[in-house]
Amino acid sequence: MKAALLVESLTGNTWRAAEMIAGNVQQEGWQITGLSPMRRPDHASIQSADVVLIGTWVHGAFIIGQAPWGIGAITALPSLAGKKAVTFCTFALNPGRTLGAMDKAVTGLGADVIGGMALHRSKLAGHTEEFAARLLGALASA
Repeated sequence: MKAALLVESLTGNTWRAAEMIAGNVQQEGWQITGLSPMRRPDHASIQSADVVLIGTWVHGAFIIGQAPWGIGAITALPSLAGKKAVTFCTFALNPGRTLGAMDKAVTGLGADVIGGMALHRSKLAGHTEEFAARLLGALASA
C-alpha cells in the first residue's frame, strides 16, 4: 500500500504526528510516497498514493469554537477523486467537530473518507500507533 501525507502544522506537533504515522505504517510494509505541507502539496506523491492522509491542528478559544486550522488549504487541494483518504488533527484541549469539518471538505474533493482520528498533542506516540492500527483495520475491511 502507498500513502501520501499532507500536513498543516504551526508548532510542529502535527508534522511530528505525521512522521510518526508514516513510521508506523512503514513498519507494516507500506511505502510513503511523500510528506508535504498542505499548502504546497506534492502532486506526484498524491497521484501515486493509494491512500491520502490529511492532518491539521485545531484552533479555537479553549473549549468553544474549535475548527481545523487548515480547512482553507484542504479545500484548495487538487481533486482526490478515486482516492481513499483518512483525516487526523492534533489538539490540546478539545477537538470539537474538527474531524467532521475535515471529512466534509475532503469528501468534497472526491475522496472516499474511510476514517479519522483526533490526536492529543501530549499523547502523540500512543495516539499515532492507534491511528495506524485503525487505518490498517479500515482498509482490511474495505
